[in-house]
Amino acid sequence: MNLVKAGKDVECHSLFFGHRKITFFLSFSKRKNLSISVHPDQRVTVDAPVNKSLDDILSRIKKRAPWIIKQNNYFERFQPLPTQRQYISGETHYYLGKQFRLKVLKRKIDGVKLIGSFFYIYSSNRNDTKKTEELLNKWYEEHARKIFTKRFEICFLIAMKHKIPQPKIRFRKMLKRWGSCTKSGTITLNYELIKAPLHCIDYVIMHEFCHLKIHSHGKDFNKLLSKCMPDWVWRKERIERVII
Repeated sequence: MNLVKAGKDVECHSLFFGHRKITFFLSFSKRKNLSISVHPDQRVTVDAPVNKSLDDILSRIKKRAPWIIKQNNYFERFQPLPTQRQYISGETHYYLGKQFRLKVLKRKIDGVKLIGSFFYIYSSNRNDTKKTEELLNKWYEEHARKIFTKRFEICFLIAMKHKIPQPKIRFRKMLKRWGSCTKSGTITLNYELIKAPLHCIDYVIMHEFCHLKIHSHGKDFNKLLSKCMPDWVWRKERIERVII
């Protein structure tokens, strides 16, 4: 699931619809139909059949331009202002969709504890903000592994009823995606997802589960996702508004 840099198999193109410039990332596959997607970060990606000409693709995108612009305008409303984290006492950080404030305290033994509405960061050098960042990120990753594994097991109990095969799971930090799925059956979850509410975490996991059976987006994919998670549209809207 996308949170794409143009790689060697992805082409970047642009066209104008009136005064509005639409930039999109084009890739080709063995699919039968052309697919256009607008992502929460306002990227436009196009997945086209290998025998589709560029003229045909551009024509299709022009026809869909009003919808593309409408989607981008919608997502633009939820783009947070960029903020540089300082990792100092009083700063707010998210965990499972809730806000917690930092309290950085000097201690001989480094560590992190979540108590009430505060992250207590214990550090031998409380003025070393880089160290504070590393301690907090380590805490996030440790808790992400535990919680993601548990939610993974819960979601699979539903997915297996729809003949979705059991995948492998791994975790890492990603810049542009909440999660991803390989055709070989490995689901990767972004550590940053631990900052989102549980219902959003479950949505990302179930979304990737469905890709194990149906690799592309479309009616069949949405139908399967609806069977596994009837309220997925509501969850999708929520995660598109998540600020981390």
